[in-house]
Parts: sequence; C-alpha cells; structure tokens
Amino acid sequence: MLVCMAGRFSKKKLGSQSSLREANRANLLESIHKFGAMTQVELAEIMGVSTATISALVHQLSDEGQLETHGTVRNGRRAQLVTLAHHNGLAAGVHITRRGLRVVLCDDTRSPYMEHHYPLARNHLPDTTLDIAARMIRESLEQMDAGADELLAIGVALGAPVDKRTRMLAVPGLLPGWEDEDIAAAFREMFDVPVIVDNDANMSAFCEARVGAGSGIEDFVYVNASDGVGAGIVRGGEVHHGVTGLAGEIGHIQVDPLGAICQCGNRGCLNTVVDEQRLTSLLAVTHGDLTLNDLVLKANGGDPGCRRVIADAAVRIGNVASTLCISVDPELVVVGGELAQAGEVFLAPFREALQRLLFPDALTPIAVLEAKLPKINGALGAGIMAMENEEREALNGGRSQKGK
Repeated sequence: MLVCMAGRFSKKKLGSQSSLREANRANLLESIHKFGAMTQVELAEIMGVSTATISALVHQLSDEGQLETHGTVRNGRRAQLVTLAHHNGLAAGVHITRRGLRVVLCDDTRSPYMEHHYPLARNHLPDTTLDIAARMIRESLEQMDAGADELLAIGVALGAPVDKRTRMLAVPGLLPGWEDEDIAAAFREMFDVPVIVDNDANMSAFCEARVGAGSGIEDFVYVNASDGVGAGIVRGGEVHHGVTGLAGEIGHIQVDPLGAICQCGNRGCLNTVVDEQRLTSLLAVTHGDLTLNDLVLKANGGDPGCRRVIADAAVRIGNVASTLCISVDPELVVVGGELAQAGEVFLAPFREALQRLLFPDALTPIAVLEAKLPKINGALGAGIMAMENEEREALNGGRSQKGK
C-alpha cells in the first residue's frame, strides 16, 4: 500500500514539476520578447527563480535554437547575455496609424521580436514620426544584440490607402501632412535597405494569412475595424491589390447619401459613421471624453452604453462587408482592429449582419473569426512581407541591392 501511494505521489510530483518547467520556459521567452536581451541574473530576478533554474532553461532553449547567448560585462563582471535567436537576418515592420506607431522585428521564421508601441498626436507629421520609428528600430536591434548589418529590409503598414505604383498615399486628406511623403525613400536613406509600403489592412491580412487565423486558407477577407475601416482581400494565398492598390477600401463605400462629408471628399462614407470621433461623440453626454481604447475597455467591463455603440458599429460594418463578400466569395472573414478587441460584443452583431445580407441558401456559410494577432498584425505583416520580398530577390540572383 505504501509503495503504491508513494508511486502515485511521485507521478503527481513529476507532473507538477513538468508543468512548472513549461511555465518557466514560457515566462522566460515572454520576458525576453518584452524586455529584450538580459543576463541570466537579470532574468532570475524578473522571474523570481534561481539562477540555476535560468541556466538550465537557457541551455535547453539554446539547444533547441530558440535562444542565443553572448559574453558581456555587467558592473565590471563577466556575464552571459541571453537573446532570442534570429536566423538569416531580420526585417523591421512599422505600423503608422492616426494615433500611434508600432515597430516589430521578425526573422525568416516569421517569428515576432521586440514589439514596441509609441502613442502619437492625431495630426502627427512625417519628419517627427519617421525619426521616432527609426529610433525604435535601432533600439530594437540593440536590445536583440543584433548589428545594423543584420537588418535586411523594412516594411511599412500605413493607416491610409496606398498607391501600389508609387507606394505613396493614394488619397489626399486621409492622413493630413503625408500626401507628398515618400516613406520608402526616407527609410532607405536612413537604413540603406529595401523598403516596401502598403496600407495596414493589406499588411494585417498578409500577416493573418501567413501566421494567423487565415493560415492555410486560400481565399479570405480581413476586416480592420479601428479608427476607420478597411479590408484586405486574400486570393490564392496572396493579397489582392487591384490596379491601383485601392481594393478593399470599404470605409469609403457610401452608407448615407445625405451624410457627413468624409475626409476623402465624398459624402456619407462608412468611415463617417464608425470612426473614433463619431463613436465616442455618441457617449459624450454620459461618459465625457473617451478614446476608442477607452470605449472598448468599458464595453469589455460591461458598460451598457459602450456595448451598444460597439454593437451598432458592428452592424454597420457587417452590412458593408457583406457586399464585399458577395463580390469576392471568400471562405472566411477575419476581423481585427481595436473594435474587434471587444470580442463577441462586436463579433456577434457583425456576424449576424454579414450573414443576413448574404445569399440565404449559400452552399457554404462564410465563417467569421477574430484575428489571431490583432495588436501586432499590421507591423508583423509589414515585416514578413518585407522579408519575403528580400528572399525572392535573393532567389532571383542574389540579395537585392541596398537602397534600391
């Protein structure tokens, strides 16, 4: 009896030790993702475990190719600096929106590293914003203990329509002050690497196609519901741009012929009824000044007014998305952006509105999924697209010329 009980106890103990080891592995990787390169002593302090535990985990993860160690000096003493392993160079993804800037590094495994976010004033201008982005890229490389020569390419996701022929802003007024800015040229001058620019819905769709909710799906639509709405169309596993690059700009489909004038110059576009200013203004009397993020947080906390505003916006967006779906016949709709972070508060009415306006006897209903990487898919998609373009150049006769 004692032997049996001891055996059962040992199995439970082994099981709990295994779970603890896996949790420590995950925490260690997350810590380096979040804070960058650290010594083993620093990791032990952050995680609240012994240096012996960290040493064993680092050794195991290094053998698996997930971590790298480099000799360094801290406070006059030798130490082992631990970084995420990166393979065959890095690409930087930069996501520029009306209110924020996000930078992510990735390697040829499509893994994200060193994600950083920087809030911006609503009418930020190119010179300052691009300088901040460049500094964030350099700091991210330093935190990974990576040299400037390891940066192979840069991708930029812009929160506005992009002309695919010029890689510049396609419609004046949608990002004031950026109309004549050659973003690709600016980054090439600063880093001397190839640069690709596209709108953020397309970059997000590309990310979800490669490593997200649309992975393995040939034909799907990505709907970006943030401060303004856009869509990315994936056909045959690749982003469909159309002739000029404006495919999927559903935020500029008219929903009210007598509505407000949109920044694009037309009247009653979808964006005039579901952008941040419009949605938060509906709550001004009862809630005071809110941001879109405040709105989502309060909705997730159960606030009935905020939930109503988000649900109504979801219906409006779902109605317009149904028109796009009838046109391109996707297998799946992936929904991302700040509003989608309200979860089923947004997704349920969106899904209902979408399905209601599709063919009632459709052979296969269109599935609706939340984006797998809603916060970083714009930046990560830009980085992955830049990396894949660089890989194609390498296959077509060597690495593309820097600055080209």
